[in-house]
Amino acid sequence: MAAKKTPKSTSPAKATKPKPARTASGKKADPARLDAAARESLQGLKDRMDEGMRASGQFPVMKDEVLPRAATDDSIGDFSWALTEDAKLLQYGGPKSDFRTTDPWRVMRIQAEFVEGFDKLAGIEKGVSIFGSARTHPDDPQYLAAVEVARILGTQGFSILTGAGPGIMEAANKGAKLAGAPSFGCNIELPFEQGANPYVDTLVSFRYFAVRKTMFIKYSSAFIIFPGGFGTFDEMFEALTLIQTGKISQFPVVLFGTHYWAGLVRWIRSRVLAERKISPGDMDLMVVTDDPAEAARVVEEAYQLQLKTARKRAREANGEG
Repeated sequence: MAAKKTPKSTSPAKATKPKPARTASGKKADPARLDAAARESLQGLKDRMDEGMRASGQFPVMKDEVLPRAATDDSIGDFSWALTEDAKLLQYGGPKSDFRTTDPWRVMRIQAEFVEGFDKLAGIEKGVSIFGSARTHPDDPQYLAAVEVARILGTQGFSILTGAGPGIMEAANKGAKLAGAPSFGCNIELPFEQGANPYVDTLVSFRYFAVRKTMFIKYSSAFIIFPGGFGTFDEMFEALTLIQTGKISQFPVVLFGTHYWAGLVRWIRSRVLAERKISPGDMDLMVVTDDPAEAARVVEEAYQLQLKTARKRAREANGEG
């Protein structure tokens, strides 16, 4: 007689205890760690800016238009950095805060910044914004490439816009100077003092990132993105999002430095595209190159297409067909 089989257990499987959340570097995620990380991040930004300025040998060049360091606000406890206007706008003030006593007045300042930006940059007809790390040294191949890209574009009649700082920003403004092209710097208020590189002809300083980012988009026909950090990524993905959502069109985003950008492009293709978070055509919104002449060619051809489209729309608006 065959032995009876022991029935399988019908009890539910033991649930796996979820792993606690960690930061990207593997540390425990708690308020103290996140607060410390924010402080370390800000200090790191200052260190990179200082390194770029020292490497340049020409900083700080403090111009009247550069915003002075904001006054420290005692309401933020022992935070050692000055509180910028952006921080005052964006920080959570607590349940007892009354936005009606502050924010409506900030709208007037934001409006004033838009007016000033439009006034100083309105003359730009052919503009290209160039972004990249502030810590890039003058003898770095990427610095030299940024000088050459801006120089080529300058000889083609383009104005060059940067964040006015050291590193890649300085290189791009320098390239514009070498070509005799207009060189613009859009400075942003930071919690520490900073100067503008000496190759900037026209400097516009902003307290609010949102206003500054609008100026870069509005007065540019293309973005050239050199190796950089979060700020550089921010400008890159801002432009890509605006293209994807139809806010701007025929606007090339050139990633300069194939080796630097290879990992990001590969991840976007293998993960973001593979999981259908973006469409296949989105991959072609980014142009990758190591050649200054090719970067300039892409920008010039896109500008000519933009110009052709603008003229066509003008004719249609006038009923000329």
